[in-house]
Amino acid sequence: MSIEIFGFRALWSPYYLIALVLITFAYFLLVTKFRNKFAGSERLTTRQSALFITFMVSLYAIKGSPLDLLGHIMFSAHMIQMALLYLVLPPLLILSIPNWLWRQLFSVKFIDMVFKAFTKPLIGLVIFNGMFSFYHIPLIFDFVKTDMWIHAFYTVVLFFTAIFMWFPLVNQLPEKESLSGLYKVGYIFGNGILLTPACALIIFASNPLYTTFTDATAWAQAMELCVPASALSGLNLSGPELFNGMPPLEDQRTGGVLMKIIQEIVYGIVLGYVFFAWYRKESGGPNKIDPLPTEIQTAE
Repeated sequence: MSIEIFGFRALWSPYYLIALVLITFAYFLLVTKFRNKFAGSERLTTRQSALFITFMVSLYAIKGSPLDLLGHIMFSAHMIQMALLYLVLPPLLILSIPNWLWRQLFSVKFIDMVFKAFTKPLIGLVIFNGMFSFYHIPLIFDFVKTDMWIHAFYTVVLFFTAIFMWFPLVNQLPEKESLSGLYKVGYIFGNGILLTPACALIIFASNPLYTTFTDATAWAQAMELCVPASALSGLNLSGPELFNGMPPLEDQRTGGVLMKIIQEIVYGIVLGYVFFAWYRKESGGPNKIDPLPTEIQTAE
């Protein structure tokens, strides 16, 4: 059965798109037209503009497109969402924010205290991976997936812990640099190791773990998080198997494998940049991860 039966709002989240467009507009106003109101501000680079636009487009693709709906039907789609949302988007966001704007944020004592506490490498590493693994305990997962407010809260908190985890690795502020050289390599390997148990639990389980993907009643509750009640009321659906051609256990294992593959690809790319930055430092250059070519262009 086609997911189009859930309607345009469920498939494309128009209100979410409008919110993201407004946020994007506000960001560019702040860093261009109103930047002179802040001491030490600099012109926005083309690189930062491209990274922020990529971040916002990707965020909509992950949480506003049909992928979000599929994430409530197929566990494999859910894990693709998780991998992209927490492993790909946070470094894009961190790198898209100019240093002067980060310094303005850190001038707020509460924000500075929170970042100092949670971006310490060991703490950031443990908290993100711990919360990710905790989320995928079946009892917790099914509870979170069937309550709109708890699901939204946990998603936002987990995203912030992902920012804290990535910040020591990719931030460009000299005064906030807590890792360098081989320590960054160890940090990346540590992330890979800590995320492995959750993936292994999912991949090697002998039975489907999550009732929100196997039980019709629990699944219907989970679908209410992304489908308007008016669209659901007229439908008589027996469960996610109507839309998913894979058996639940195979879908679950595929999700765990995809999560691990995407993780390895992302960390492998970052590891390459770490080595490149380390080489530049040894050659007399800055010890920074540069995600794009070094030619820096500026934009008003």
